[in-house]
Amino acid sequence: MRNLNRVLVVLLVLLLAAVVMFFVLENQQEVSLVMFGWSAPALPVAVPVLAALLAGLAIGPLLGFYGVRRSKRRMSASARQALVGGN
Repeated sequence: MRNLNRVLVVLLVLLLAAVVMFFVLENQQEVSLVMFGWSAPALPVAVPVLAALLAGLAIGPLLGFYGVRRSKRRMSASARQALVGGN
């Protein structure tokens, strides 16, 4: 069973790598992005899209971690209030 899971993970990673490779090869048209008056150099479409994907993959878990910490902090504060108020 463990070997089957490893094989499935390897196949999923290879499939994902193939999809990314095909995306990059199919999107070679150059675009220039402009934001807040700043103009980026002309790059293939795939570069900013993959950069946005990687930024989202990095920022998403950080925001989730922040939300979990914040909710735990709220729960501990309300638990302390209930304990103090109960006396």
